[in-house]
Amino acid sequence: MPLKTMKVCPRHFVPTAEATTRGPCRVDVWSSHMKLDADKYENDPELEQIRKTRNYSWMDIITICKDSLPNYEEKIKMFFEEHLHLDEEIRYILEGSGYFDVRDKEDKWIRISMEKGDMITLPAGIYHRFTLDEKNYVKAMRLFVGEPVWTPYNRPADHFDARVQYVKFLEGTA
Repeated sequence: MPLKTMKVCPRHFVPTAEATTRGPCRVDVWSSHMKLDADKYENDPELEQIRKTRNYSWMDIITICKDSLPNYEEKIKMFFEEHLHLDEEIRYILEGSGYFDVRDKEDKWIRISMEKGDMITLPAGIYHRFTLDEKNYVKAMRLFVGEPVWTPYNRPADHFDARVQYVKFLEGTA
């Protein structure tokens, strides 16, 4: 499974700061930032193998665009607020495109361009945010281990065990 290279992209990048894919930065974005065949997601043996191996037992599909997402403006603002989750966040882009911003070891933003066929797994405890690109449309599969939990904890949320464990990973002590 080929890995997709992270791209630096300017859209919606606030606060003003340079995003980079520089050097060996320690960010645990599971190496499933990979390309899958989104046109056959309903019967894709590769996707099924990933789901089985990683125990992703629950899934749904979300379409983020003005015409289909209730409370669109509110949701877009919520997705772009820096936050973490206590569980992994797994997204598989079926149509459209957008960006995940994640924090590196030095607490600087890294922008990851996501487009049709890309899958990404953000570990529990990583600060991140999501935004659409200039097309303002994405359709994504959300995958979970067990029952879905969508609770975002806005920064600062350093007291959660998931964050403590992630920071230990970043420091190389986990």
